Amino acid sequence: MFLAPVAVHLLLVQDGKILMLRRYNTGYEDGNYSVVAGHIDGGEELKTAMIREAQEEAGITISPDDLTVVGVMHFREEEEYISFFLHASCYSGEVNNMEPHKCDDLSWFDIHDLPSNTIPYVRRAIQNYRDNVPFDSFGWP
Repeated sequence: MFLAPVAVHLLLVQDGKILMLRRYNTGYEDGNYSVVAGHIDGGEELKTAMIREAQEEAGITISPDDLTVVGVMHFREEEEYISFFLHASCYSGEVNNMEPHKCDDLSWFDIHDLPSNTIPYVRRAIQNYRDNVPFDSFGWP
């Protein structure tokens, strides 16, 4: 039986800027920008996973009522993933890099001018969010 890992990604947008982090010392796409993200732990609801990742990586608190799924991507590189992209309408706390051993920059970028070293599927997901495209496949022939 085939089971694809499931990931959650946070699209935190304020005043035309999106919060992005540069991966560091993780073994995957190090030196490139992504958004706050992570895998769903077993027995964990989607929004609960996103809330946990936001707290673990950026030190912010998000209410489930403030999260909306804005995109789903069936993504393939070396592995196949189902990735959910969630938009947070608001949050509490101050954005802070809580994992400096995995992230060497946590910054806001113009959503229309992303860093050139943004991970390609993340770039596509952000573009999909801007264009109101709710589903996409990426990395397939």
